[in-house]
Amino acid sequence: MRKLCRVRSLNQLHKENAVRAGAPQSQFRWPNQIIDTFAREAYVSIMRPNFVSLHPYFKVHPGKLETFKASLPAFVDKTAAEKKNLFYGFTINGTEVFCREGYTDAEGVLAHLDNVGALLAEALKIADLTRVELHGVAEELDKLKGPLAHLNPAWFVVERERR
Repeated sequence: MRKLCRVRSLNQLHKENAVRAGAPQSQFRWPNQIIDTFAREAYVSIMRPNFVSLHPYFKVHPGKLETFKASLPAFVDKTAAEKKNLFYGFTINGTEVFCREGYTDAEGVLAHLDNVGALLAEALKIADLTRVELHGVAEELDKLKGPLAHLNPAWFVVERERR
């Protein structure tokens, strides 16, 4: 499987988290930092318990996979400026494409869909949206049930998790 994702440097992640914590950048340390040196990516446990993940699955039309793949960097680039985006990328299995994405809250999901609406409309000319899942705490998912009802998503409510 091939994965495309936004990659930020450790220095940029360090600065952003220091600002969030209100600490001077030179004094801030990351407690749960995982570095994948092969992929040159950093994963840090900074997600809040109320984050929402959106899971769209696409089935690309025959002969259109390369065209669809060529559109993925535009999605990644457009999402990079979203303040409430926690992670975003694509995985591919044959002609099935899955978008891995998470947001700080329900409002982040709605802002993202508004942001990539035109790109998504173009992508849906060469692929079908076969399944949509939303995962999160009930309070956040309830905020999405009206606005996203037209997608007929599966709703996965967090019951219990380790923090």
